[in-house]
Formats: sequence, structure tokens, C-alpha cells
Amino acid sequence: MDYRQLEEEKAQPVVLLVEDDDSIREIVHRVLEDEGYTIHLAENGVRGLEQFYLTLPDLIVLDVKMPEMDGWEMLERLREISGCPVIMLTVFGSTDDIIKGLELGADDYLVKPFGVQELIARVSAVLRRVSALT
Repeated sequence: MDYRQLEEEKAQPVVLLVEDDDSIREIVHRVLEDEGYTIHLAENGVRGLEQFYLTLPDLIVLDVKMPEMDGWEMLERLREISGCPVIMLTVFGSTDDIIKGLELGADDYLVKPFGVQELIARVSAVLRRVSALT
């Protein structure tokens, strides 16, 4: 990706989707792309951090249970260097899990299975809140 491509993509919000499940990754990718977002993909936390540095996204949608580095660890590492908004998208839906995600720095938390309209609304809401602060 060259500088010009990165500048063109920044005209529309850039979302980094970190998800190890191929089918969920494809669905979320398609849904958010149809909404006009530029999507970058990673299949685990290690690749997610690499993609974060390469793409400087406006938002990260992050799964928890992934190989190599899980979403909890990626979120902790991310919070050491960035305030980029994060929506957790995971099967871990207990109150304790949700609290853990929010306390680690997630901006929102969505439990699988999820409705695509709810995902779209949450992505839009988080980006709206962030843009209102800048």
C-alpha cells in the first residue's frame, strides 16, 4: 500500500477487523464495506497489531478467542500505545467478560451471535462519538 492509497482510504472511516473465524470475518467485512467503510483484516492479535501500525484505523472490531495472541492481550497492548476505539465482538458474553473488556479499554462490546444492523449501529455510534471529541 502506498501513501496515496492510504490518503484516499482515510477519506472514509477505516476499520480493522481482527477475527479468526473465516465466515464471521467475511460477513462482517462485507457488511461494513457495504456501509462505506474501508476494511483491513487480521486473523489474530499478532497480525492485528501489525495491521494497526500499517493502516492506522479509525476503529478496531476485535474478537477475543484467537490463536497466537487473543483479543484481551491485543487490547492491553494497544492501550499502551493508542486510544483507537475498539468494539469487542465475541462469544464471551458473561457480565464478568463484558466488564473485563470495558475495563481493559474497549469502547463497546457486542456478543455473538449478533445482528448485522446492531453491529452497523454500534460502529456508527462509536465513530460518531470519537469524531465529536476531535
